[in-house]
Amino acid sequence: MASSIFRRKSLDKIIRDAEAGLGDAHEQKMRKVLGVRDLTFMGIAAVIGAGIFSTIGTAAYHGGPGVIFLFLITAITCGFTALCYAEFASRVPVAGSAYTYSYVSFGEVIAWIIGWALILEYAIGNVVVAISWSAYFNNILRNMGIHLPDWLATGYQSAKMTYQAALEAHKPVADAVFLHAPVIGGVKFIINLPGFIIVMLITALAYVGINESRKSANFMVTLKLVVLLFIAVLGFWLIFSTGTTGNWKPFLPEGMGGVMQSVSSVFFAYIGFDAISTTAEECTNPQKDLPKGMMYSLLICTVIYVVTALVITGLVNYKEFEFVADPLAYVFDKINMHKIGFVISISAVVASTSVLLVFQIGQPRIWMSMSRDGLLPPAFGRISPRFKTPGFSTILSGLFVGIVVLVVDDKLMTDLTSIGTLFAFVLVCGGVLYLPRLNKVPGKFSIPYLNGKYIIPVCLLAFMLLSRHRILDALSNLNAESYQEILFLTFLVAAIYITFLTFVRNYSVIPVFGVLFCLYLMIEIPAKSWMVFFIWMGLGLSIYLLYGRRKSKLADRPG
Repeated sequence: MASSIFRRKSLDKIIRDAEAGLGDAHEQKMRKVLGVRDLTFMGIAAVIGAGIFSTIGTAAYHGGPGVIFLFLITAITCGFTALCYAEFASRVPVAGSAYTYSYVSFGEVIAWIIGWALILEYAIGNVVVAISWSAYFNNILRNMGIHLPDWLATGYQSAKMTYQAALEAHKPVADAVFLHAPVIGGVKFIINLPGFIIVMLITALAYVGINESRKSANFMVTLKLVVLLFIAVLGFWLIFSTGTTGNWKPFLPEGMGGVMQSVSSVFFAYIGFDAISTTAEECTNPQKDLPKGMMYSLLICTVIYVVTALVITGLVNYKEFEFVADPLAYVFDKINMHKIGFVISISAVVASTSVLLVFQIGQPRIWMSMSRDGLLPPAFGRISPRFKTPGFSTILSGLFVGIVVLVVDDKLMTDLTSIGTLFAFVLVCGGVLYLPRLNKVPGKFSIPYLNGKYIIPVCLLAFMLLSRHRILDALSNLNAESYQEILFLTFLVAAIYITFLTFVRNYSVIPVFGVLFCLYLMIEIPAKSWMVFFIWMGLGLSIYLLYGRRKSKLADRPG
């Protein structure tokens, strides 16, 4: 059994089929319409969304102006990962993202686990984005004098948790949504209707076709880039003309410890840059254009995040961002520029819409790839004859996200999405180490090889030196330690092992850094979210063992 679950796809065969236009050994072709500009815009569309309009406020509250360092750290981590994605995309020009890449490197069971984890990134991630979209959209409606009942504008779980938290804190609950919602069949009827509707509309657009989705994404990206450029110029002019630069002092109010408290929020802001790798079969030249699209979009988004963080912390003191869900709009309302705040709310809706679109494009294509390999039923891989998109998977993905949006709370979803994504990133970076080294080919991307034999051990020693107090405290109080510190010690053991392998096998620096950086960000996410993650992965593994292992297209032949 062990050999069968680790059977791998042949890289040579995938390349031969792709060159023949068969799309990973399957005859149903998809439209090749995406170029570098489209891919770059899709990457920006996925990254510049709920993060910059929502979670950046939470990050600023904990880290102060120095939160820009966390954006830079996360960008470097994503940069290492993007290079590894680009290497795979150059060699494996088919849809499937990290799922297909892991199938080539590690084998079938690991590929399944990655595919299952990517549901957390795309589907569950879209739940969070849809909830954020709904909140901004309701703000716009209220400013226009339109008031939806509260029980139609929030999820059941959110309403119940807010009500219970108020009771435990002995706060007034007379206005609680949970108390005033209508009762149907003995159950409180509380749903997030706007969130559900936008998911259904986006699903319809994704179903109609990649060309229409591309045009819509490009338009929305252009609009929000113009708005963010305006905010940056106006913001810096106000900061220096009104003399509020004092808000940048202290730059690191709680040190790097405070900055690192917001790992999940900041990393969530970057989630999605890899979604464009799922569109490989719809690129005119995936081996050349995908790497460029990933790196360009990541670089542009990092500059935007750093500039925006400096603007909001320069206009308003970082301490004011506690519990602020719409930091950009809040900042301009605070300085009595309400019309600009209203424009920002509209921009947030547009930005979130573009994220929803890219994620709804990505998820079905992963299911399509898994179905092609026999790990999911054939319906998941069926291409619409008219629109040339994975029709069934697109519709099912939309229904899954939409139904969850109706009732769920977004806090746990954010952490789960970050864990699932980082887990996928670790295996993509690790997978590059198992690829055979090739000579440089003109027109194809290849990660520069830099021997990590001595560089990685030196970096690990430096990290251990800087973290010596945390390590000593964790070891001396091991029996009484929290799960968070146990995760930290586990990371340390894994880092030592990876460093040993690098020393012995002369691994390249970039993918090793990618693995280590992603592992470190993972262990900084709250331990309670890890428990749910393990349950989710256990469920996925059970489905594979009961269905995928037997139905796999590789089941009847070796290799």
